[in-house]
Amino acid sequence: MPEPKPNEAWLAQTREETIDPGLPICDPHHHLWDHRAGSIAERYLLDEFLSDACSGHNVVSSVFIECGTMWRRDGPAEMRPVGETEFANGIAAMSASGDYGDTQVAAGIVGTASLSAGDAVAGVLDAQLVAGGGRFRGIRQAAARDDDPAVPDHRTSPPRGLYAERRFREGFAHLAPRDLSFEGWCYHTQIEELSDLARAFPDTTIILDHFGGPVGVGSYADRRSEVFDQWQRALSKLAQCPNVVAKLGGIAMEVNGFGWHLQPTPPDSGMLIAATRHYFEHTIEVFGTDRCLFESNFPVDKVSCSYNVLWNAFKRLTTDYSAAEKASLFHDNAARIYRLE
Repeated sequence: MPEPKPNEAWLAQTREETIDPGLPICDPHHHLWDHRAGSIAERYLLDEFLSDACSGHNVVSSVFIECGTMWRRDGPAEMRPVGETEFANGIAAMSASGDYGDTQVAAGIVGTASLSAGDAVAGVLDAQLVAGGGRFRGIRQAAARDDDPAVPDHRTSPPRGLYAERRFREGFAHLAPRDLSFEGWCYHTQIEELSDLARAFPDTTIILDHFGGPVGVGSYADRRSEVFDQWQRALSKLAQCPNVVAKLGGIAMEVNGFGWHLQPTPPDSGMLIAATRHYFEHTIEVFGTDRCLFESNFPVDKVSCSYNVLWNAFKRLTTDYSAAEKASLFHDNAARIYRLE
């Protein structure tokens, strides 16, 4: 893919007044890392996240989502991801001190483990719970891949049909007894695989990340209507699984194909929502406002827009929603699903 524009100076070209700045927000999907060469933000730790989160909106809490950072260097390979949870819990403890402001950063933590290890993953899950210090809430293991080499696979290089593998499902069965949720990150061509997984494990809460990844690059670049139709049908079936909830966001990545990161100036909130409204509206229609939650996916989506502009876009979308619906979508659903209160 083409390289993005130099980011901070580029983003500064589009500034907006914050819409409804008092509305409480729980950001249920962001990352923290350091030494991430090639990323839009090589360093994104507490200060960097707070700089974004405190740029106008009332972000009261957040959920850290695994991103392959700070794994243990030594010890058994299967236990190395526990280092990421130790790191995130340290950030959460710093934030909880109040010395960095009122936002409770990483109040919930989602880590990773190889569920493909089958029953052997049980010890890893228990170690993650201990490392999370009462904040650990679930596991993400991505399946996002495509046969088109122009479509980037997830950094873990998942195999075809991951969510259907016998050993993966053996490991998956250990989530519900520990009250752990599962984050499903796949492309739109794989949503039906997640639906099948959800039907097989109705007692496990599954959280769909990033709308199920509608792809807009490579061989999908000139098939926007076809992609939406396929996505729409698959998502409607997924919504029939009552144990699944949907995150609304993560659609400003390069893989989604809107190309904002290549433009002379970044989009404003009106442009963002005009281009993506149909994804939001269909998801809310089939899942309902009690099973959807807005997410930033920062700093990944920072490739296309600023944090303030992104949440303004969500607020533009919901201008005519009731106060109760807004509270659910921006805060209450996330706080309930991740058990933050």
